[in-house]
Amino acid sequence: MPDVITVHPAAPGDGDILGEIHALSWGVSHGPLCAPKVAAAGIEERRAKWHSVLAEGADTILLARLNGRPGAFARFGASTFRPGLAEIHTFFAHPDVWGSGIATALLAAVLDRVRDAGYGDVHLWTLRDSAQARRFYAKHGFTETGRTHDHIFDEGPPLVLIELERAVPDRRP
Repeated sequence: MPDVITVHPAAPGDGDILGEIHALSWGVSHGPLCAPKVAAAGIEERRAKWHSVLAEGADTILLARLNGRPGAFARFGASTFRPGLAEIHTFFAHPDVWGSGIATALLAAVLDRVRDAGYGDVHLWTLRDSAQARRFYAKHGFTETGRTHDHIFDEGPPLVLIELERAVPDRRP
Protein backbone atom coordinates (compact mmCIF):
# COMPACT_ATOMS: atom_id res chain seq x y z
CA MET A 1 0.00 0.00 0.00
CA PRO A 2 1.49 3.39 -0.98
CA ASP A 3 2.17 6.07 1.59
CA VAL A 4 -0.54 8.70 2.03
CA ILE A 5 0.53 12.30 2.56
CA THR A 6 -2.01 14.87 3.68
CA VAL A 7 -1.50 18.59 4.31
CA HIS A 8 -3.86 20.77 6.34
CA PRO A 9 -3.79 23.97 8.40
CA ALA A 10 -2.37 23.47 11.88
CA ALA A 11 -5.02 23.64 14.61
CA PRO A 12 -4.72 25.56 17.89
CA GLY A 13 -4.02 22.30 19.74
CA ASP A 14 -1.08 21.32 17.50
CA GLY A 15 1.55 23.26 19.46
CA ASP A 16 3.14 20.16 21.01
CA ILE A 17 3.27 18.39 17.64
CA LEU A 18 4.91 21.37 15.91
CA GLY A 19 7.29 21.82 18.82
CA GLU A 20 8.46 18.21 18.71
CA ILE A 21 9.01 18.23 14.92
CA HIS A 22 10.84 21.57 15.17
CA ALA A 23 12.98 20.54 18.13
CA LEU A 24 14.08 17.21 16.67
CA SER A 25 14.77 18.54 13.19
CA TRP A 26 16.51 21.67 14.48
CA GLY A 27 18.61 19.55 16.81
CA VAL A 28 19.89 17.48 13.89
CA SER A 29 20.33 20.35 11.41
CA HIS A 30 21.45 23.23 13.65
CA GLY A 31 22.53 21.63 16.91
CA PRO A 32 25.91 20.35 15.70
CA LEU A 33 26.80 23.88 14.58
CA CYS A 34 26.15 25.37 18.02
CA ALA A 35 27.84 25.11 21.39
CA PRO A 36 26.27 22.21 23.35
CA LYS A 37 24.57 24.50 25.89
CA VAL A 38 23.13 26.65 23.11
CA ALA A 39 21.93 23.59 21.18
CA ALA A 40 20.15 22.20 24.24
CA ALA A 41 18.48 25.56 24.96
CA GLY A 42 17.50 25.91 21.30
CA ILE A 43 15.83 22.52 21.28
CA GLU A 44 13.83 23.30 24.42
CA GLU A 45 12.83 26.73 23.09
CA ARG A 46 11.48 25.17 19.90
CA ARG A 47 9.46 22.62 21.87
CA ALA A 48 7.73 25.36 23.87
CA LYS A 49 7.10 28.21 21.43
CA TRP A 50 4.42 26.92 19.05
CA HIS A 51 1.35 27.27 21.27
CA SER A 52 1.85 31.05 21.37
CA VAL A 53 2.68 31.25 17.64
CA LEU A 54 -0.55 29.40 16.81
CA ALA A 55 -2.51 31.67 19.17
CA GLU A 56 -1.15 34.79 17.42
CA GLY A 57 -2.47 33.57 14.07
CA ALA A 58 -0.37 36.12 12.17
CA ASP A 59 0.91 33.64 9.56
CA THR A 60 -0.37 30.46 7.99
CA ILE A 61 0.96 27.19 9.39
CA LEU A 62 0.46 23.97 7.45
CA LEU A 63 1.02 20.54 8.98
CA ALA A 64 1.81 17.53 6.80
CA ARG A 65 1.10 13.95 7.84
CA LEU A 66 2.53 10.73 6.48
CA ASN A 67 0.06 7.87 6.88
CA GLY A 68 -1.73 9.92 9.52
CA ARG A 69 1.42 10.66 11.55
CA PRO A 70 2.53 14.33 11.82
CA GLY A 71 5.85 14.71 10.04
CA ALA A 72 6.50 18.23 8.73
CA PHE A 73 5.24 21.78 9.01
CA ALA A 74 5.74 25.19 7.47
CA ARG A 75 4.92 28.71 8.64
CA PHE A 76 4.64 31.37 5.95
CA GLY A 77 3.15 34.75 5.19
CA ALA A 78 4.16 38.22 4.11
CA SER A 79 7.89 38.82 3.99
CA THR A 80 9.42 40.35 7.07
CA PHE A 81 11.95 42.45 5.12
CA ARG A 82 10.92 42.43 1.46
CA PRO A 83 7.54 44.08 0.86
CA GLY A 84 5.46 42.42 -1.84
CA LEU A 85 7.05 39.00 -1.42
CA ALA A 86 5.89 36.02 0.56
CA GLU A 87 8.31 34.41 3.00
CA ILE A 88 8.60 30.88 4.27
CA HIS A 89 9.51 31.68 7.87
CA THR A 90 9.82 28.08 9.11
CA PHE A 91 10.03 24.76 7.27
CA PHE A 92 10.97 21.60 9.16
CA ALA A 93 10.45 17.87 8.76
CA HIS A 94 10.96 15.23 11.45
CA PRO A 95 14.18 13.32 10.69
CA ASP A 96 12.21 10.04 10.58
CA VAL A 97 10.38 11.20 7.41
CA TRP A 98 13.31 12.68 5.49
CA GLY A 99 13.29 11.27 1.98
CA SER A 100 9.63 10.19 2.15
CA GLY A 101 8.24 12.94 -0.13
CA ILE A 102 6.40 14.68 2.71
CA ALA A 103 8.52 17.84 2.47
CA THR A 104 7.93 18.05 -1.28
CA ALA A 105 4.16 17.72 -0.77
CA LEU A 106 4.24 20.34 1.97
CA LEU A 107 6.24 22.77 -0.16
CA ALA A 108 3.80 22.32 -3.06
CA ALA A 109 0.91 23.15 -0.70
CA VAL A 110 2.76 26.21 0.60
CA LEU A 111 3.42 27.46 -2.93
CA ASP A 112 -0.25 26.94 -3.83
CA ARG A 113 -1.35 29.00 -0.81
CA VAL A 114 1.21 31.72 -1.52
CA ARG A 115 0.04 31.96 -5.13
CA ASP A 116 -3.62 32.02 -4.05
CA ALA A 117 -2.78 34.90 -1.70
CA GLY A 118 -1.58 36.89 -4.73
CA TYR A 119 2.19 36.65 -4.37
CA GLY A 120 4.41 36.22 -7.41
CA ASP A 121 7.64 35.46 -5.56
CA VAL A 122 8.60 33.76 -2.31
CA HIS A 123 11.85 33.77 -0.36
CA LEU A 124 13.34 32.10 2.70
CA TRP A 125 16.51 31.94 4.75
CA THR A 126 18.43 28.71 5.36
CA LEU A 127 21.75 27.74 6.87
CA ARG A 128 24.65 28.22 4.51
CA ASP A 129 26.24 25.08 5.97
CA SER A 130 23.17 22.85 5.55
CA ALA A 131 23.89 21.03 2.32
CA GLN A 132 20.72 18.96 2.72
CA ALA A 133 18.42 21.99 2.94
CA ARG A 134 20.19 23.78 0.12
CA ARG A 135 19.85 20.70 -2.15
CA PHE A 136 16.16 20.38 -1.30
CA TYR A 137 15.37 24.00 -2.09
CA ALA A 138 17.50 24.01 -5.27
CA LYS A 139 15.67 20.88 -6.45
CA HIS A 140 12.44 22.84 -6.07
CA GLY A 141 13.51 25.92 -8.02
CA PHE A 142 14.94 28.18 -5.32
CA THR A 143 18.09 30.10 -6.17
CA GLU A 144 20.49 32.05 -3.99
CA THR A 145 20.01 35.82 -4.03
CA GLY A 146 23.48 36.64 -2.74
CA ARG A 147 22.06 38.08 0.50
CA THR A 148 23.38 36.64 3.75
CA HIS A 149 23.17 37.45 7.42
CA ASP A 150 24.54 36.06 10.63
CA HIS A 151 22.30 34.57 13.29
CA ILE A 152 23.95 35.00 16.65
CA PHE A 153 23.02 32.74 19.54
CA ASP A 154 23.96 33.42 23.17
CA GLU A 155 27.44 31.97 22.74
CA GLY A 156 29.48 30.33 20.06
CA PRO A 157 30.11 31.39 16.50
CA PRO A 158 27.36 33.03 14.46
CA LEU A 159 25.54 30.83 11.97
CA VAL A 160 25.46 32.21 8.44
CA LEU A 161 22.08 32.20 6.74
CA ILE A 162 21.62 32.59 3.00
CA GLU A 163 18.53 33.86 1.25
CA LEU A 164 16.87 31.78 -1.45
CA GLU A 165 14.08 32.91 -3.75
CA ARG A 166 11.86 31.63 -6.52
CA ALA A 167 8.86 32.65 -8.56
CA VAL A 168 5.57 31.17 -7.44
CA PRO A 169 4.36 28.76 -10.13
CA ASP A 170 1.06 29.15 -11.91
CA ARG A 171 -1.74 26.92 -10.73
CA ARG A 172 -0.93 23.26 -11.30
CA PRO A 173 -3.13 21.52 -13.90
